[in-house]
Amino acid sequence: MTSSHPSSASAESAPVIDDRRRLRRVIGASLVGTSIEWYDFFVYASAAGLVFGKQFFPALDGTSALLASFATLGVSFVARPIGGVIAGHLGDRFGRKAVLVATLLTMGIATVGVGLLPSYQSIGLAAPVLLVVLRLLQGLSAGGEWGGAALMSVEHAPPGRRGLFGSFPQIGVPIGLLLANLAFFAVTTTTTTEQFQSWGWRIPFLLSVVLIGVGFFIRTKVSESPVFVELRQRRRRRSAPLKQLMRSHRRELLVAIGLFIANNMIGYILIAFVTSYGTRTLGLPSSTMLMIGMVGAVAWGVFTLFAGHLSDSWGRRRTYLVGTLALTAWAFPFFLLFDTRSVPLMLVAVVALAVGLGLTYGPQAAAYAELFPTSVRYSGVSFAYAFGAVLGGGFAPLVATWLIGITGSSLSVSAYMLLTCFVTLAAVLAFREPSAAEREAIVVSVE
Repeated sequence: MTSSHPSSASAESAPVIDDRRRLRRVIGASLVGTSIEWYDFFVYASAAGLVFGKQFFPALDGTSALLASFATLGVSFVARPIGGVIAGHLGDRFGRKAVLVATLLTMGIATVGVGLLPSYQSIGLAAPVLLVVLRLLQGLSAGGEWGGAALMSVEHAPPGRRGLFGSFPQIGVPIGLLLANLAFFAVTTTTTTEQFQSWGWRIPFLLSVVLIGVGFFIRTKVSESPVFVELRQRRRRRSAPLKQLMRSHRRELLVAIGLFIANNMIGYILIAFVTSYGTRTLGLPSSTMLMIGMVGAVAWGVFTLFAGHLSDSWGRRRTYLVGTLALTAWAFPFFLLFDTRSVPLMLVAVVALAVGLGLTYGPQAAAYAELFPTSVRYSGVSFAYAFGAVLGGGFAPLVATWLIGITGSSLSVSAYMLLTCFVTLAAVLAFREPSAAEREAIVVSVE
């Protein structure tokens, strides 16, 4: 009799252990995959501000070459909605897992391609043309990546913890930014200026080969979303999910797009603009600016996780509201502190900015998943995320560089940041958040 108790307890605990292992695997796949995807994306953004002007647009003067480099950065955002539509359609019809593996491989091939691309001096006009093509491939991949990673985390999450689980793929963005800055920091501090401009900048791109291999291995081990599995078993998949999305969920799409605009625009000011602004306009070493970017990335990641957890108890809308107000209040102090050229004050500027970025990024995955039914959810979140990125951050570094060029003041960029905050604030006020019980029912329902 007594011998049966341990075996019985063991049998009961086995499903719990298996469930925990499955959850850890899902979190790992989402986090590692998005970190690698965004490492690739941000390596390009860093290189655009530091070297691409000389490598691919040498015939232009300094400012024009920088504008051209940032224009190639923005080009990828044209492709992101297309990638979101394609991945959303395939993800809603055939599942999240296969699409996530495909987006990871596409991003890796494009990133390594940039690292191997000859300069303008070697192949002439073909160099910038190929650069744009590879950047478009990155955009297609990024457009489909986030939606799948976010849904895998949210749809696997236990009740009451969807905000926290959904924040793990979100911190892939600051982790990717941190890794990209670390890679460039290591290269710039171990090479001369001439070596870095000649070949050193290629190393962070080529390192992507190792990261992609790790990410591919992890993602192939994760199971399909249980909500999608149930949908497939019931044969309730939509043959045209995008058409259904546009017909029945236009309001939700507009709200979701608006929720992302300020976060993405201001995020790209931190990601891609301040490094070139600090080195070219303020005259600070690139290693100093990369270090400041790394501190901002760590703070952004911490506050993103905190905000995801907070939104489970506090609500998505309230978390978004506080974060948007924080970004609004910090738009002008950010550049006023930055322009002091004092590293401690610049660190205060980026850490305080990271508070608002985290509060408006942490709850995003869960909020988006709760806006759309399962049958069109991948299409809905990918479409909204991609178009929010186009309208928000797509050309933010280009516009910011242009604004400073015509006004001579960084406060014009602060005004630009403030304008996007007003757009997101309107979306937050229009966001009709369901109750906690309704949110859970929406996520797990097959309709």
